[in-house]
Amino acid sequence: MTAFTNIYRHGFARISAFAPEVHLADPLRNAETLIGLVRTAHERHAAVALFPELGLTGYSVDDLHHQNALLDASEAAAARIIEASEGLRPLIFFGCALRSAGQLFNCALAVQNGQLLGVVPKSYLPNYREFYEKRWFADSSSVIEDTIAVGGHIAPFGTDLLFEALDAPGLVVHAEICEDFWSPIPPSLYGALAGATVMVNLSASNATIGKARERAALCDAQSRRTQGAYIFSAAGTGESTTDLAWDGQLLAYQQGDLIAEGERFLNDAPATLFADIDLDRITSERARLSTWRDSCARHVEDLRSFSRIGFTLDPDLEADIPLQREVARFPFVPNDADRLDEDCYEAYNIQVQGLVQRLKATGIKTAVIGVSGGLDSTQALIVTARAFDRLGLDRAGILAVTLPGFATSAGTRSNALALIEGLGATHREIDIKPAAERMLADLDHPYSDGANQYDITFENVQAGLRTDYLFRLANHEGGLVIGTGDLSELALGWCTYGVGDHMSHYNVNGGVAKTLVQHLIGWAARREEYGAPVSKALLDVLNTEISPELIPAGEDGAIQSTEDAIGPYPLNDFFLHYVVRHGFSPAKIAFLAEAAWSDAESGHWPPHVSAADKRAFDRQTILHWLGEFARRFFGTSQFKRSAVPNGPKLTSAGALSPRGDWRMPSDSSAKVWRDAVAALKDEIL
Repeated sequence: MTAFTNIYRHGFARISAFAPEVHLADPLRNAETLIGLVRTAHERHAAVALFPELGLTGYSVDDLHHQNALLDASEAAAARIIEASEGLRPLIFFGCALRSAGQLFNCALAVQNGQLLGVVPKSYLPNYREFYEKRWFADSSSVIEDTIAVGGHIAPFGTDLLFEALDAPGLVVHAEICEDFWSPIPPSLYGALAGATVMVNLSASNATIGKARERAALCDAQSRRTQGAYIFSAAGTGESTTDLAWDGQLLAYQQGDLIAEGERFLNDAPATLFADIDLDRITSERARLSTWRDSCARHVEDLRSFSRIGFTLDPDLEADIPLQREVARFPFVPNDADRLDEDCYEAYNIQVQGLVQRLKATGIKTAVIGVSGGLDSTQALIVTARAFDRLGLDRAGILAVTLPGFATSAGTRSNALALIEGLGATHREIDIKPAAERMLADLDHPYSDGANQYDITFENVQAGLRTDYLFRLANHEGGLVIGTGDLSELALGWCTYGVGDHMSHYNVNGGVAKTLVQHLIGWAARREEYGAPVSKALLDVLNTEISPELIPAGEDGAIQSTEDAIGPYPLNDFFLHYVVRHGFSPAKIAFLAEAAWSDAESGHWPPHVSAADKRAFDRQTILHWLGEFARRFFGTSQFKRSAVPNGPKLTSAGALSPRGDWRMPSDSSAKVWRDAVAALKDEIL
């Protein structure tokens, strides 16, 4: 039976890369070192093992490349690697100079389980500054024969080779060599369009000041452009330092994210890298991109020349192979402090810019906003204040309305009043209890006869009245109703439809996940964007439990808790990201959630998360709330998302407007997702 904790079950593949100490002009010794490292990769369940360019002899042997004795020894060492690879899992890429049709080529050999699968010649030979490869080698355009023999093994020979794991869906590998990806049109671009998800680069690449950053930038850019993974291995210790030095840089990027990197400038141990690549993410993202399909169509003749060479990985699906890659707990909130500051700045200003444009377009100079003292209305209020500043409008034109109901607490009302006063907005208070009591009586609701029946009608009478008053006040004052509901609530349908918090004239929060709202408020408070008194009020809001405050506190004093009803927002935002942005299955989302959330002590947290908020969730909790998310998101809430007001998109993870990222039928079924979660519970709980 397939283990739930096996990365290969969930569309990952482990890639390894090495920069071993090279022994110049000693191919057999280098081969034995390589074989030992491949065994390590096998033991750690790697699917690919990558080594540097010309690693059997060393890149820096210079004119020794033309010595037949060395070329013969290199070929014999290559044959030794092919034979020793039998019974080993990884697809091995190593560098060797090979002769073909009277020419010498700088090659990458692809070997797996005792077979030479293919040989890739270098396409672009650097012949400038410290490089003079054309002195020794022919480039790929000089290839005459489409096969090549290595120690009695015959294999395809060319740059148009893809290596496909037949039992690891999505693992298709393309190889290029060093200078190839410094060229204006790297061969890996065509390899990716032809279907490669993982691009590997066998490099020598001597070290100079700043060159490591350059390589990283190129790997980053190529992984973004190809919507794939790019793995780089540069030569390290042992290469000749007559005129150059070598750092053994190892890099693994996926779609613009640095997944892993090795230590540079090692002298007494090989540099190593292991990176778990998410193949599902690569294939699903490409399937979404119309420009990807268009690019394939425009180069279809070139892509048809590629050959797929299959191999069997046998990834041992019954083994426990946990993910060795950090999964961010908060997809909408980065862990890095500088990046968080940048993201908060951009998110805040996107919200402000959206509202500024809407106010300019309408000519309206009055904003109406319901202020509860909770997170969402607080963020909407400070955004509105800044929009008024940008337009040169008096903040007194912001009608900040408190609408106390049956469960409004003194704490939230106090927070609301402190914010309103500190920002210089105009406060209005409308007590909705008399109108709510009248409506409940008109409906013959049991509450009118003294029963403590706090059902959805009881809640929505209050929520609807609040919004109704805001719209009518806006009519009366010539104002614009500013929406406060956030992306997370919209995903879960946690909003009152129509004349309720679902509706507004313009919703500045509609693209903001709840977990990001918290950090945006904290960001504004720490920067004292509105002065010290407002910052104190903002921090008080952050320390208040999330509650709709529609049901009176119980006899024990416990207030209505949103997260008790719909689940922890950190989990819901996690689920939301992987459903909307990547379309992952429930099993994969549960696997990723467990990797991210099972241990509060592991991995990184975003800055400013308190110790009390550093929670962990076990498998049972994750699956329970994943099932609830599936029910709400796919089964009961789309009709609300199909009728959302205007508001700006903030993150590349997407928004839920039917005019933007998300379109689905309002009457679709959630059965597929709920059944998948139920089956998963039966299997692993």
